[in-house]
This record gives sequence, C-alpha cells and structure tokens, in this order.
Amino acid sequence: MTPTDITRAINDLLFTPGLDLAEAVDRHFTPDYRQRTNGVWSDRTGFVEHMTRLRSVVRGGHIEIHEELRNGALYADRHTVTVLRDNGRTSRTEVYLFARMAPDGRFRRVEETTLLVDGHPDDGNLATIR
Repeated sequence: MTPTDITRAINDLLFTPGLDLAEAVDRHFTPDYRQRTNGVWSDRTGFVEHMTRLRSVVRGGHIEIHEELRNGALYADRHTVTVLRDNGRTSRTEVYLFARMAPDGRFRRVEETTLLVDGHPDDGNLATIR
C-alpha cells in the first residue's frame, strides 16, 4: 500500500463528495486511530462524527501544503485548508500537524493545532465541530 498523506486524506474526506465516508476513512486511517485537535482528543468514532458534520457544511475547497516531512513512521506538515461552506462563506485555516503512521501507510495518530487565518470568526470551530 502506498503511504497516505494529508492531501489525499483531506481530498477524499471533504472534497470528493461521491466517495463513501467509511471508505475514505478506511483508506487513510487505522481502526485504532486517535486524533488531538487544539488539545481535544477523539477516537476514530469521534473523528467520523466530525467528518460527517463537516461534510454537511462544506461544499468545496482545496488544501495547500507548505511543508511536509517524513521520517520512518513519523509524518509532519504545515498546510492551509480553504473551504467553501453551505452558507456561502469561504474560510482559510492553517494547520500544524504531527502524526504517527501505521506499517501499512495509514494514519494511526494525528496531533494538530489550527489557526483561522481568513474568514468569519465562527468558522474557527470547523476543526472540532461534531
């Protein structure tokens, strides 16, 4: 299996509406996946709830990678996600991400911090909504 990266994961999760969410999650995240965003931990079930909610409010967008590093099972990047919401607003969020990859190339754990760089202040919660 080709190791995943955040671009492929985000594109499948948010910007490929015809792709089944369960298939997208299985493609990029292990069954024991855990994530901490802005200090709040969630397990894979919580992550799926988060993605389900995001899919209900995001109508399109793209991801831009600024830096990306791999070292064995360790992965880190800094990226910006631009989203167009169902209410017509556009926002840009910068993300600092550190991850551990499973031997099969999927994400096992992600720890990230987000910063809304452009958009309505209410869109600052997109990284954690459920």
